[in-house]
Amino acid sequence: MAAGEPGDLGGYYFRFLPQKTFQCLSTPETTSRLRQWSMLGRVAAQAFGFDQTFQAYRKDEFVMAFFKDPNVIPNLQLLSDSSGQWTTLGTEVKKIEAINVPCTQLSMSFFNRLYDEDIVRDNGHIVKCLDSFCDPFPISDELRKMLLVEDSEKYEVFSQPDREEFLFCLFKHLCLGGALCQYEDVLHPYLETTKLLYKDLVSVRKNPQTKKIQITSSVFKVTAYDGAGVCYPSTKSHEQTFSYFIVDPIKRHVHVLYHSYGVGEMS
Repeated sequence: MAAGEPGDLGGYYFRFLPQKTFQCLSTPETTSRLRQWSMLGRVAAQAFGFDQTFQAYRKDEFVMAFFKDPNVIPNLQLLSDSSGQWTTLGTEVKKIEAINVPCTQLSMSFFNRLYDEDIVRDNGHIVKCLDSFCDPFPISDELRKMLLVEDSEKYEVFSQPDREEFLFCLFKHLCLGGALCQYEDVLHPYLETTKLLYKDLVSVRKNPQTKKIQITSSVFKVTAYDGAGVCYPSTKSHEQTFSYFIVDPIKRHVHVLYHSYGVGEMS
């Protein structure tokens, strides 16, 4: 059967790009923030190259080919649920799910409404509220309430389409953190880290006709299954355990952003 015909892996071949590092995760400032949020040592970004034209409508074939590729299997990192150590796939993926994540936002002004809606004060301090709980997250401020409590009045500040945006997803993941997260009192560290991560992961270019900046990446939230059930990003499902594939069709790169919920590195 010729490559590219239906039935094969779509002719995609991948290569690991270890030289592509994500500065956003390794700066001293981000490292100390991730430590405070209990995510340090549990979050990773990796890059892989591929050799065919990427077509978004064939995303499922693309992701399946990725998990079957001999250059991916020994290099794709994940945290073992049993040992808590970084490991590689070590199982045969039988089925994948790749959910489209809209990625259209070009400006952090997307979050300005947090100030307008009394979730954050003008001085950047997050407004506190009565303590409550949205399993497994403690809620002690209006920011987490807006993120999690669907029947709170602040929930509507971001519409459903806004909440699906990759920029919002990153922000929410950072705000909620890991198992022993120490939450911020001010908004800036969340915004700043979201911006650095977004800029590092997502590709943009200037449209030659309109001269406007546009995003060229496609983003998918990915889950993989072996014979026993979910095997990636983790056998245990959690709102804060995720893997996003950010595909640059021009450079033919795929960036993988991974996090597994748990207790991050302390010291």
